[in-house]
Amino acid sequence: MPGVRADLEALTAIPSVSLDSFDQTQVDLSAEAVAELLRAEGLSVEIVREGGRPAVIGHLPAPDGAPTVLLYAHHDVQPPGDEKDWDSPPFEPVERGGRLYGRGAADDKAGVMAHIAAIRAHDGRPPVGVTVFVEGEEEVGSDSLATILERHGDRLRADAIVLADSTNWDIGTPALTTTLRGMIRVVVSVRTLDHSVHSGMYGGPVPDAITALVRLLASLHDDKGTVAVKGLRGGNASDLGYDEARLRLESGLLDGVQVIGSGDLLSDLWTRPAITTIGIDAPSVDTASNTLAASARAKVSMRIAPDEDPREAYRLLQEHLREHTPWGAQLEVTLDDEGAGFSADASGPVQDQARAAFRDAWDGTEPVDIGVGGSIPFVAAFAERFPEAAILVTGVEDPDTRAHGANESLHLGEFERVCRAEAFLLDRLGRMGS
Repeated sequence: MPGVRADLEALTAIPSVSLDSFDQTQVDLSAEAVAELLRAEGLSVEIVREGGRPAVIGHLPAPDGAPTVLLYAHHDVQPPGDEKDWDSPPFEPVERGGRLYGRGAADDKAGVMAHIAAIRAHDGRPPVGVTVFVEGEEEVGSDSLATILERHGDRLRADAIVLADSTNWDIGTPALTTTLRGMIRVVVSVRTLDHSVHSGMYGGPVPDAITALVRLLASLHDDKGTVAVKGLRGGNASDLGYDEARLRLESGLLDGVQVIGSGDLLSDLWTRPAITTIGIDAPSVDTASNTLAASARAKVSMRIAPDEDPREAYRLLQEHLREHTPWGAQLEVTLDDEGAGFSADASGPVQDQARAAFRDAWDGTEPVDIGVGGSIPFVAAFAERFPEAAILVTGVEDPDTRAHGANESLHLGEFERVCRAEAFLLDRLGRMGS
């Protein structure tokens, strides 16, 4: 583990932000670093590009009669945001209180190193064939993944696929992720005037675009905060004893702020739609003139049920927005991104071996099956490309990881258990094939 941690810190120090506005040579350096780590373990390695960021494919052939396991992670990371929000520089990994802080320390460079640790635990000779696939553009939508799966699918084919980009239920309790919500992201533009005008001269009978946009966005929820778009699917999650106190603690919900929605917290988090306004373009408070704004726009993120068709969800959202646009304002809705959800068959021999490996690594603690409210569209892409493979969605994160936010961190004790669990899993799957 000391060597694994040192390599993780070196990877985390590379600012491999895959957003176009950042230095993409750092993503190249990150891919090269991952490739070298895999080569050091004896894998044959290639860096591939199919119109996007570099992905790394490494392979160890299977012993006679043994299955092959595909291990997925991604080496690109989210932007750090405002560095003033961080307690230490985001690309200078540092340990505090048993956690390693840094952008990508958990999401998902720890996933990369968990795979490498499992191979090292078998001295580079695991009892199964291993293909490691480390993507370089997951954080910007995996645009070239479909092409990679099409052109390199034969090299990625496996009997079992471990996708290490999710979370565990809690510190000390491992989990398999069996459902993921899908997502739709749109840009909503509203225009009421062909140019901005004096708010005193025309305020009253003439509507401004910002107020029209605010009223439109408010229509997306009812008074209880439940999504008001008609026709969207929803389901019920299993009851794992998740209460409001835990939700408030993990989310940082302020005192006095109410929890919205139906009240069935895990269903609202995992299997029912959610809509969030994640950005607004309008004059800023500091620079605003005293005028009626002619136009305004917002970026809206909608999470959808695991079995919802993204295109149908987009149609329903468009229909709602058209019906609720106030005062005849001109409306434009542009699809920014979409991704399918995922619902796994949680039963089968590979899943049973995964749960047993978790018990081994967590000293007998029984794992749980969870859903995740976030969207990981590549999981559905793998399920479609390799329908015969058993898919395991695992992860290194925990409820306090703060992936994508300031002070992202990795619980080092849990990380060691994740590495052990994957090593045990390879061993168990090897014995299945013998």
